[in-house]
Amino acid sequence: MSQVDSNAGASDVLVSFRGVQKSYDGENLIVKDLNLDIRKGEFLTLLGPSGSGKTTSLMMLAGFETPTAGEILLAGRAINNVPPHKRDIGMVFQNYALFPHMTVAENLAFPLTVRGLNKSDVSDKVKKVLSMVQLDAFASRYPAQLSGGQQQRVALARALVFEPQLVLMDEPLGALDKQLREHMQMEIKHLHQRLGVTVVYVTHDQGEALTMSDRIAVMQAGVIDQLGSPREIYERPATRFVAGFIGTSNIVEGQCERAENGLALLSYTQQDRVVVPCGSAVRAGDKIEVSVRPEKIDLHRGVPPVSATGASVLSGVVNEVVYHGTSTNYTVATAAGADFTVFDQNASNAEDLADRGDRVFLTWAPQHSYLIGV
Repeated sequence: MSQVDSNAGASDVLVSFRGVQKSYDGENLIVKDLNLDIRKGEFLTLLGPSGSGKTTSLMMLAGFETPTAGEILLAGRAINNVPPHKRDIGMVFQNYALFPHMTVAENLAFPLTVRGLNKSDVSDKVKKVLSMVQLDAFASRYPAQLSGGQQQRVALARALVFEPQLVLMDEPLGALDKQLREHMQMEIKHLHQRLGVTVVYVTHDQGEALTMSDRIAVMQAGVIDQLGSPREIYERPATRFVAGFIGTSNIVEGQCERAENGLALLSYTQQDRVVVPCGSAVRAGDKIEVSVRPEKIDLHRGVPPVSATGASVLSGVVNEVVYHGTSTNYTVATAAGADFTVFDQNASNAEDLADRGDRVFLTWAPQHSYLIGV
């Protein structure tokens, strides 16, 4: 799948993958055909499950792996044969990769020293980057004397200290607990916004990708399934895989009964229907897949309200109720033959909670349905 950015001029693109493939055994391709432009100053996330090729793609960009085929360009220059230390790329790993026998200041000075900077410049840059990550008071400590979050800040500072044009991050927050991970997400995002450096970030955490990224490339089996902004990826997934991998999505199949005025209608019973915007892409008789997010659905006990006229309406029976504090999550077996997940906000004016076995109606507006793969 080609993901070359037609909206970006050559001067706006920092990294280009051109027909890049990678195989370790000469038979199976881990990365199958990667075509991707990464813009200067953007935060792009490679997102996907284990084995999707995201980390291998990052390692090829870093220079730790060599493409089997294709070409990688950095600032317009082919770098397939350029060693990692000559690529002007900062790198942040999940395990931090700090030198245990060096202090924080010495760890940060190392990338500058190997580049031949004088002691005065090294000292100035180390002080600057320590202040940037709010670790001024920890310069003389060793990594073992730091918390996980502090070590991650040092790893981040070391990747930024020599002012690279590109920073690569491979699951950098994976070892942190949930609260610290969420805090570090915002710290990295704010640093990126302040410095304007280009970041390529690898994660399997969908929430992390949605929170931090300018654009997300969702990878599966060595190819990019979809490339777009977090909102585009979440609200309009291009494939069933993306719909299911990013958050929770309800997917229903059926035959289009009619398509008119830009809307397609799926009917299951006299009262059960799904309405989806279709443009001119769908005709009567076509088999289609429709998805809707759990938070877009209203759950009603008894009968659907009059306001549901023209909306999607599915009757069903509650199979499971899970209280999550801010919301109550329901699993509903629907007349469309699919189990639906519904996130019902626990607002003060919410209807009484439904119980297992209750008959309910699910309704949602047409614009909250979307076609998959059309």
